[in-house]
Formats: sequence, C-alpha cells, structure tokens
Amino acid sequence: MQITIKYFGQIAETTKKTEEIINFEGETIFELLELLYIKYDSLKHKEFQVAQNEELVSETTKATGKDIAILPPFAGG
Repeated sequence: MQITIKYFGQIAETTKKTEEIINFEGETIFELLELLYIKYDSLKHKEFQVAQNEELVSETTKATGKDIAILPPFAGG
C-alpha cells in the first residue's frame, strides 16, 4: 500500500522533507518506523510521536494506509 507520511518540526529537519509517499508492505506502525529508521538513520535518536488519521497511535497499531504524521515532542505551557 502507499502511505503518505508528513514530517513536522525537527523531524522535517532531520528527513529534509515535509511529506513523502512510500510503498509499505508491513502491517504495524512499528514496521513502518523500522523502514523509516533504515532510510533516515538519525531518526532513531529523535523523540517523536506518530499520528494516524489525526489520532496519536502506538507502535503496535495496525497501519491502515491513512495519512501518517511524525510529530516532534509537544511543549507544555
């Protein structure tokens, strides 16, 4: 399946992209992240959250092919 991934903040700086479409054959967010870690090695050292279809999800969540957002840590205040 094709998945659109959107990168924000310091994650966009790391990937040097704000958005990309990738072909993904896995099933979970964990597998998707493993693919991204191979493509962007320095992403392994960043803290971030993953949203799918505008909801925060865990690594065990099934990837549905909806839009994925990689979000930097939120600042409190």
